[in-house]
Amino acid sequence: MGVMGTGKTSVMKALAGRLGWATADGDDLHPPENVAKMRSGEPLTDADRRPWLEAIASWIGERETASEPAIVACSALRRTYRDLLRRGHPSVWFAHLVVPPAVIVSRVERRQGHYMPPALLASQFETLETLEPDEPGIAIPADGPLGEIVNEIVRHVPRSM
Repeated sequence: MGVMGTGKTSVMKALAGRLGWATADGDDLHPPENVAKMRSGEPLTDADRRPWLEAIASWIGERETASEPAIVACSALRRTYRDLLRRGHPSVWFAHLVVPPAVIVSRVERRQGHYMPPALLASQFETLETLEPDEPGIAIPADGPLGEIVNEIVRHVPRSM
């Protein structure tokens, strides 16, 4: 989890390569209306995000039903969003990728081919609520080498997953 530009997709792919787990990129599960809204530079509302979060939760449920460990890269910016993802899904554990804002700005400005323009970054930071102590997961500094980020996540991920 984390704001745009923290490296969620890159970390997900590297983790999947290391662990052999199924993956889903939350960006691919947005309804077309959300993508159009973001592409135009308009931030999503909680109401816009609800069907997207429900689609992610459904995907998680399918993996749990199949007893298949999985990784989902998604922003999960608010506690209420994370609560929705966890509801009925005991396996959900969060790795909050934390990157200094200046590094994120630099990454987002260099990014090519993504529908989220850099102008949306401020709204993501405004929406972000960090993990609370009672939420399953940890915050991980994610501005270093990808291998070190993956090692840190693997070191903390619950063994029952």
